[in-house]
Amino acid sequence: MSKIEEFLTAEEEQAIIDAIRDAEKNTSGEIRVHMEKTAKIDVFDRAMEVFHHLKMDNTKLQNGVLIYVAVEDKTFVIFGDKGINDVVSDDFWDTTRNAIQLQFKQGNFKQGLVDGILIAGKALQTFFPWDKHDTNELPNTISKG
Repeated sequence: MSKIEEFLTAEEEQAIIDAIRDAEKNTSGEIRVHMEKTAKIDVFDRAMEVFHHLKMDNTKLQNGVLIYVAVEDKTFVIFGDKGINDVVSDDFWDTTRNAIQLQFKQGNFKQGLVDGILIAGKALQTFFPWDKHDTNELPNTISKG
């Protein structure tokens, strides 16, 4: 098995998908998780490439959030679209990052992602609340590369 396949069990992946669904219940924001073995380039640049590859920049309100994890590199990036970054403070993602990082340092990768997803969803509610006309624009799946 590769590092990426060993990173999370099927049950842990399902818990992350459930967290995405829960987080998106109260926001029009769209949250995705992408994991790959290594970034091979600057991790932020790679997260931006993946963000565009997954067409996360095509949401109506430009409110997509990607949590990108490079497993072997032991690093991650939270990448928010323009619509989010235009309205939030510079430290908006710090709480989400810190929650993920705390769990990752303890080897609790599933819990780190679940915590980060739920915190991000809660934070997005303020700027992008869910309304009855909201549609799920992106799949609630974990992508892998």
